Amino acid sequence: MHPDRADMAQGAELKTPLVLQNYIGGEFVPCSRYIDSYDPSTGEVYCQVPDSGPDEVEQAVNAAKEAFSSWAARSPADRAHVLNKLADLLEAHLEEFAQAESRDQGKTVTAARAMEVPRAVYNFRFFASSVLHHMTECSEMPHAECVSYTVRRPVGVAGLISPWNLPLYLLTWKIAPAIATGNTVVAKPSEMTSVTAWMLCKLLKEADIPPGVVNVVFGTGPRVGDALVSHPEVPLVSFTGSTATARLIAERSAPYCKKLSMELGGKNPAVIFEDADLEECVATTVRSSFSNQGEICLCTSRVFVERSLYPEFLQKFVVAARQWKTGCPLDKSSNNGALISKEHLEKVRSYVKLALSEGGVVHCGEGVDPLPLPERNKNGYFMGATVITGVADESRCMQEEIFGPVAIVTPFDGEEEAVRRANNVRYGLSAVVWSRDVGRVHRVAQQLQAGIVWTNCWLVRDLNLPFGGMKCSGVGREGGWDSYHFFTEVKTITVKH
Repeated sequence: MHPDRADMAQGAELKTPLVLQNYIGGEFVPCSRYIDSYDPSTGEVYCQVPDSGPDEVEQAVNAAKEAFSSWAARSPADRAHVLNKLADLLEAHLEEFAQAESRDQGKTVTAARAMEVPRAVYNFRFFASSVLHHMTECSEMPHAECVSYTVRRPVGVAGLISPWNLPLYLLTWKIAPAIATGNTVVAKPSEMTSVTAWMLCKLLKEADIPPGVVNVVFGTGPRVGDALVSHPEVPLVSFTGSTATARLIAERSAPYCKKLSMELGGKNPAVIFEDADLEECVATTVRSSFSNQGEICLCTSRVFVERSLYPEFLQKFVVAARQWKTGCPLDKSSNNGALISKEHLEKVRSYVKLALSEGGVVHCGEGVDPLPLPERNKNGYFMGATVITGVADESRCMQEEIFGPVAIVTPFDGEEEAVRRANNVRYGLSAVVWSRDVGRVHRVAQQLQAGIVWTNCWLVRDLNLPFGGMKCSGVGREGGWDSYHFFTEVKTITVKH
């Protein structure tokens, strides 16, 4: 028996672990194997996730194939109506989902309530609306007495693989455009953060989404993910996760020439010039460096500051970082909660140790400031906002994605040096430029090798515009027209008259 959602909404301690089930063909299906899932804030097992494999993926793909024709045949307006109904249901259960997301992922309830769940609601509403307003193309060839026009049709069964850092947010970012454009879905959430995906499945029936349109198979990458991306009847894969996993997906899907969209890692720079609005810049850079425990692919991890401003910026940045409170996720005063796992915490700590071994200086956070925690959180995976200086650009700390609350600050001399050093990594997801000089802002932004560049702000997202990375940060773009193009195939029809 599953405990009702109210228990999770109240953060109740469950006497027995919550047991999830796969959602295939409109029904919850038990699994013969399970994986323990931990509450990052306590280090205790509180959930069991199906350890599914190729058999469950096969069942889900078959269910999606069976549902595809009838779902694709429904009008965009009809599909939009269903998505809006799902958005309304999710919004009505916002607090339950926020509490569950916090406990499952480690983030604060405040962050889940204010950003993640509302954005998931908006994902459904945005794509429900946008699918109604797309147009195709037409071209006349007078000499040939022909008219050519294009049509777009859904691709088929979409394989969607979402990560553990923003579980519901990024899962719905994929499901919404996929089904809005008429595809059916087999989704694989992270095995470490599966609860809100399971809760969402309960709402699918209430929203009258037909059986088989959305299927969710829980489990690990090697068992579920591999079977999904290499399945011959899954022509499209959307993946958010690590660059290393993306390489495996590309290899396994290559024999079938699948459509791929992959949003991957980042080593994102902030370039701060001497004429920046210092107060706003410091406050925003603390947020961009440490939000969600630094577990956002768009977080700033390399902070380049013009030398004349460097001493003052560093002093104010360290003070602000110390005020960025890490604590119990249920505490309204906490800015950060716990990192996702014990293993990930140790990985992030290893980079701090590496920086120290290379002559770096830790100004606050890990190993410097005590981290007082309530008794129930003593075994949780917590780490304070950490600021480091004195690290060379060639260091692994400056080249590899740490994905934790660690920011490395370094001075630069001149615009040309700033651009060269900011681009000196294999990643190219996002960047931030701080300056009051309009010409410089445009000049530098256009030279930075990043899929998204914010100037004098961070994480301002217009879903109409393309989202994705350059270099090892990704393949393809999604959002607005780009999602519509990715989740559909275009056909040109020529008629001689």
